[in-house]
Amino acid sequence: MVCDPFTRVMALDPATGEERWRFDPDIDKRPLAGRFKCKGVALWQSPEPDPERACTSRLFIATADKRLMAMDAATGAACTDFGDAGSVDVDVLIRATFPAEGVEATQLLSPPAVVGDVVAVSSTSNKFESASSVNGAIRGFDARTGELRWSFDPLVRDAATGLEPTPPEVGGGNNWTPMSVDNERDLLFIPTASPAPNYWGVHRPGDNRYANSIIALRGATGEVVWHFQTLHHDVWDRDVGSPPIVVDVRRNGETIPAVIQLVKTGMVFIFNRETGEPLFPIEERPVPTDTDVPGEILSPTQPFPVKPPVLVRNEISPDDAWGFTVFDRMACRRKIESLRHGSHYEPMMVSTGTLMFPQPGGGSNWGGGAFDPQRNLLITPVSQIPYYVKLLPREDVDPEQASRPGAGAPMQGPGYIGGTPYAVEQGPLFSPSFSPCTAPPWNLLVAVDMAVGEIKWKVPFGVLDKLMPVPIPLKFGTPSAGGPIVTAGGLIFIGATSDSRIRAYDIDTGEELWQVKAPTSAQATPMTYAVNGRQFVVFAAGGHSWYYAQGIDDYLLAYALPE
Repeated sequence: MVCDPFTRVMALDPATGEERWRFDPDIDKRPLAGRFKCKGVALWQSPEPDPERACTSRLFIATADKRLMAMDAATGAACTDFGDAGSVDVDVLIRATFPAEGVEATQLLSPPAVVGDVVAVSSTSNKFESASSVNGAIRGFDARTGELRWSFDPLVRDAATGLEPTPPEVGGGNNWTPMSVDNERDLLFIPTASPAPNYWGVHRPGDNRYANSIIALRGATGEVVWHFQTLHHDVWDRDVGSPPIVVDVRRNGETIPAVIQLVKTGMVFIFNRETGEPLFPIEERPVPTDTDVPGEILSPTQPFPVKPPVLVRNEISPDDAWGFTVFDRMACRRKIESLRHGSHYEPMMVSTGTLMFPQPGGGSNWGGGAFDPQRNLLITPVSQIPYYVKLLPREDVDPEQASRPGAGAPMQGPGYIGGTPYAVEQGPLFSPSFSPCTAPPWNLLVAVDMAVGEIKWKVPFGVLDKLMPVPIPLKFGTPSAGGPIVTAGGLIFIGATSDSRIRAYDIDTGEELWQVKAPTSAQATPMTYAVNGRQFVVFAAGGHSWYYAQGIDDYLLAYALPE
């Protein structure tokens, strides 16, 4: 099963790619120009499947126009017993929940997650649109009927929880990347984003839990089983943007049910998924708080796992300035000197701006990682590109020069942060020759032994030929988005990079064993399966406007072992 950017679902023959059926949700495309995407579908199966009855196995898709739809997995026909003729209008529920500012820009971006007989969906919106933005509630629906079973607000509102509440007018804290499930334990794992808006938190004092967290909910009821906040009072746009990885870790002769959470800073958190107890100690360490943003109160500490080590470089000084020429290096040094710089959590600044390293896009981002249970190895791509953010008083920005900001997206000029006194200027810190101002590699593929919390190997990930005026294949690492898979035979398959390659690596050494050029970048996680004893690996290659603007397309590519 595959979905296209217009959320049409297709069933393909796994051996030939021939289309068997197609389901078109017929979304209104006019309000969504430039924001078309589909991140996947989810499968629910009745405990008593009956091939003679429709919809005992059903697929769910969350559409860009905020509907949850169910279809028969065998035929693609709508499951008419679900909601209204196969569809639940989630938009009505979003509009009825305070705050609901910016509803028009809201989409259901994360794929549905099926846990037991509940299908859960989330919503997201541009947190620059409003300081309130949309309430980021997660909603669980009955997989058979479409009836709303529960709703969970990912920001704490009630002081009775024992946690400091976030004001009711604050939105965000939503989930926009895939959720994960442990069906045996009836657990739904939710990675959450920052509260609204990005880069400014004056109207939301405190830690803002459960934002920037991994949350384990009881699937049947939506009740919190445990949670952990990876970052307090986020003003850096460091959403938890990677899917939780549900694994069994073998350590000291014991098998531990675990969940691994990657975050944009390049840190790796791992917990017992039943209890939320960290498998490695996590320390609250002091961080800078001396911002010049009036009224901003930052957390004096942030959580740091003792193990594994941070997967990327995370401190920067003028001595780190780099470039292809002396002129580039000097220019980069001046840029770094002019910005607030240092470690992970340098405060946002009006006077100077702030240098973030790594960028808001990671470290790790939406592709996340893969896990080999035989070797206890986590495999993940990570980026380490410097990025600057500067808050500008709104009155200092020419409205005709302002652009609509989006976290991590290219900007043509400063963009207003809705409902705040500021606009924001942001972007990667580049030399005059348009190379990052820090030394390569700028992107890595990393293997981490999660039993002992140590990095086993790391290799540069991606070549520069498509990003240079002269196509020289320097192995400096390219921007990437997309995850890997690992096979029982000890291979890693991954696309992700902006150089439009698809690669296979040896999991024990990180040696590249195979590559092929795709029509455009494959910035989604691949899948593998076997048909009649023949193994296939399939990649969705569509490119991405933020990572390789010259190659937006729509391919599904299948590779197989020889017959």
